[in-house]
Amino acid sequence: MKKNIGILFLSSLLVLSNCKINNDPTTTTTVNYTGTGSVTKGIGTTTTANLLAGCSGSRVSAVGTISSVDGKTSWTLPAENQFSSGTKATDLYNDCSGVKLSDITKLDKTKIPTTVVDTDGTVVTAYIFADNYFELYVNGTLVGVDPVPYTPFNSSVLQFQVKKPYTIAIKLIDWEENLGVGTEANGGSSYYSGDGGLIAYFSDGTKTDATWKAQTYYIAPLADASAVTEKSDGTRSSSAAPSQTTCNGNCYGLHWAIPSTWTSKTFDDSGWPVATLYSTATVGVDNKPAYTNFASTWSTASFIWSSNLVLDNVVLVRKSVQ
Repeated sequence: MKKNIGILFLSSLLVLSNCKINNDPTTTTTVNYTGTGSVTKGIGTTTTANLLAGCSGSRVSAVGTISSVDGKTSWTLPAENQFSSGTKATDLYNDCSGVKLSDITKLDKTKIPTTVVDTDGTVVTAYIFADNYFELYVNGTLVGVDPVPYTPFNSSVLQFQVKKPYTIAIKLIDWEENLGVGTEANGGSSYYSGDGGLIAYFSDGTKTDATWKAQTYYIAPLADASAVTEKSDGTRSSSAAPSQTTCNGNCYGLHWAIPSTWTSKTFDDSGWPVATLYSTATVGVDNKPAYTNFASTWSTASFIWSSNLVLDNVVLVRKSVQ
């Protein structure tokens, strides 16, 4: 009996020796995670207190950093972004700016800046609602960024001039109040796992649907990093991890480096999974005027994200338009 216990103990150590991570600054333990992600643990360090100051009722849009538990990599939280330097999208509905259109007929398109990608191209208008933040790129050119990084919920319109075929690439960030563990104050909890979502319609008929590609680059909160699995086709799945955890400020996060050329027309996204579709009820927008005031505009589009709407916090989506 003692011999069997010893064998079992040794076997367990072998299984758990795949990745060392820190539970606290002075203790090292092991976890059964063998994927390609970089593991972090706990709350990061705030470097920018609030990207969006002066908006009453908005959540704090902080930015920070965190080091991987092996000390090899430093990550920006929730992600690197162009909010401060990028051109802000034109408002459809934005409590912070006071623009609250009742419907799309109230929109004055002459006031929408046009980003020229191709001088001999056609002007395309993009209508976007994102939970929480987006950056829109066309053929590698940054067209515009979300004027509100976190909340209140808002919707935007942008224009760009391009010729087909072209590629749309959008960075999506589900912002976090507790930097590093992907959570916020909600539902009576200080560590509630929020969710994301994107819906978009383009005047040339392009829309968010199951033909888009979506890949996750930051997953949290995780009580156990080994709950995230990867497949040879590039699919990363956190479906086995509980959406709500009790690890609070001690949760794990998984991060992947974003390819420098991911916005370009020539980037190979063949290994990315297809986007997952979500209902408006699941995303929770049926009572949000930033969405409902323009529901007819994107009525043929669908909300998309990666395979986990709750735990996947930084998602890149792409669509080749023919």
